[in-house]
Amino acid sequence: MKRYGNIYKQIFTMENLKLAHKNARKDKSFYKEVKMVDSNPEFYLGQIQEMLMNKTYTVSEYSVSTINDKGKDRELMKLPYFPDRIIQWAILLQIEKVFVNTLCGHTCASLKGRGIKRAMKLVDEFMTDIPGTEFCLKIDIRKFYPNINHAVLKQLLRKKFKDADLLELLDGIIDSYPGEKGVPIGSYLSQYLANYYLAYFDHWLKEDMQIKYVVRYMDDIVIFSSSKAFLHDLRKKMDEYLRCRLDLQIKPNWQVFPVDARGVDFVGYRFFHGYKLLRKTTCKKFKKKMVQIQRKQADGNTINYSEWCSANSYDGWLKWCDSYRLRAKYIEPIQPSLDRYYNEVIKSKKNRKVTS
Repeated sequence: MKRYGNIYKQIFTMENLKLAHKNARKDKSFYKEVKMVDSNPEFYLGQIQEMLMNKTYTVSEYSVSTINDKGKDRELMKLPYFPDRIIQWAILLQIEKVFVNTLCGHTCASLKGRGIKRAMKLVDEFMTDIPGTEFCLKIDIRKFYPNINHAVLKQLLRKKFKDADLLELLDGIIDSYPGEKGVPIGSYLSQYLANYYLAYFDHWLKEDMQIKYVVRYMDDIVIFSSSKAFLHDLRKKMDEYLRCRLDLQIKPNWQVFPVDARGVDFVGYRFFHGYKLLRKTTCKKFKKKMVQIQRKQADGNTINYSEWCSANSYDGWLKWCDSYRLRAKYIEPIQPSLDRYYNEVIKSKKNRKVTS
């Protein structure tokens, strides 16, 4: 297995740091710290360069907040833009390709070219083999991010990298999360570390277990087979691998079921052989929101920006599934309001920016 070296010095070249700042500041130009770096990039990036050259950089203190994501409370831990987020981007610019090339083709997540559309495409392709996808094993890893074992992650990184300075830098970032387990949700680097943590498990499924039809979206996994008994046996082997090698556990709500009995609920949709529907909970929220907008339109009131965004977002989801009736009943009646808001507000603002 090839191991990569001579990376650390490439991280703190001024060219790499400038590109890291450019990527890190995307959609954040209004941040106070971004404006600070923008005011004198040579000076501030020079400070980062000096920190890394002299190995004096230590991870800053996290700011902690809690969000509700699909009914679950998740703790977000964010680092300051300067110097931490710029440094993490600088690291990724040098090692992202190594991480991505290690992943199996069925691995999907919040990564370029490997998002929800990629996961959907794989499931759609697999389910054209109706006999081979009669049954589905659906599992979710219990509290994945908070349970990533620091020692195991460091060991896995040493399978791919041999640059001692790079490994010391990554170790410091990993250990900045309190305790012996966990990587922060909300960190861009964490997405790559978390996916890499399961990379060799993915290879084990494909190469050792010879699984033909599998898709993983972060910690959600669906596997298809013609045999229900095979999937039950596989689940036991997966459980043993995850517990013994990665210190992870499968949630107790795992399921093995016939696909066409209820569909496979995955990445926001329900997959059946021959068609695909919007997830039930999403569909319920969509209907409620669109009815509110329809009533507002009927009363002669103008929709607001939030409602315009919501309708267009849902419409985007509908375009990727069988939704003719839903669009006809809920989107088409409010299309005049959506078009009017776009022309009178969104387009008007764009034109003012161009002429100013």
